[in-house]
Amino acid sequence: MKLRTYFWPAVGLIAVGFSIWLLYNELRGISLDDLGDGLTAIPAHRWVLAACSSVVAYAALAGYDHIALTHLGKKVPFGFITVCSFTTYALAHNIGGSVLSGAVIRYRAYATQGLSGQEVGVLVALCSFTFVLGAMLLGAFLLLIEPEVFDGFVHFMPVSATRLTGLGLLLLVGLYIFGSWLQFRPLKIGKFAILYPRLPIVARQLVIAPIELIGAAGIIYFALPEAGNPGFMVILGVFVVSFSAALISHAPGGLGVLEIVFIAGLSQMDPVAVLSALLVFRLFYLIIPLLLALVVVLAFERSRFGRD
Repeated sequence: MKLRTYFWPAVGLIAVGFSIWLLYNELRGISLDDLGDGLTAIPAHRWVLAACSSVVAYAALAGYDHIALTHLGKKVPFGFITVCSFTTYALAHNIGGSVLSGAVIRYRAYATQGLSGQEVGVLVALCSFTFVLGAMLLGAFLLLIEPEVFDGFVHFMPVSATRLTGLGLLLLVGLYIFGSWLQFRPLKIGKFAILYPRLPIVARQLVIAPIELIGAAGIIYFALPEAGNPGFMVILGVFVVSFSAALISHAPGGLGVLEIVFIAGLSQMDPVAVLSALLVFRLFYLIIPLLLALVVVLAFERSRFGRD
């Protein structure tokens, strides 16, 4: 039990340490003044667009919980779901190990709405799979339309970035839709069972998840300079890979992992501009939501303390 408790935090810390070492070697010629100049070079209207992209991303994340609760057949007030989802992701993205930390936060909140531990487990699993589904769908789309998007990762990816790879990903998405249509037997892990969602719910997953990733990638796209900007499709592809790597690493906030993978994917751009854009991403997607989430948690716990 102790091994499982400390394993993923240890993995996250190792990933952070290794990534920071790689970043140091990659960016040791960059000074804080360079970063300051990079941030001040971003026009005011692009700061606003980056902030709006963050709102879009978090609105879509709220949709993850709405979808999962619809699947469970649970009626929870719309406002409660939205605030709970925002708080969960804002904290989990910063803490690391988003599946585990997200489960703890959600259970504390949704237990007050009558959900059991098993139902919260299904909710967390479906939310996580919705993200995976969105990443696969966007990856397939990008590989089919413009496989050159992933050229920056040609030496790191376990498979070659070709249209055939895109077709393979699209086939996996199609199999999931097919299983939902025919209502295959549920996936069982011990006493834990996950039923295939109904087709209308799958359709919502296929829309909401890409919107969340597009919104998050938009933060970085708008913070990058127009000169030398490879275009939104490339930024989106690099973001899907780097953000997925950051989540898999279980590193708190994806610290270091996101940066080193993103810089590798945009090796043709000025690293100062890329790092400045990633700082803007951290501000709008991680830091500001974290501060707001802490206020929500304190207010929630204070209200519960008065009742308990």
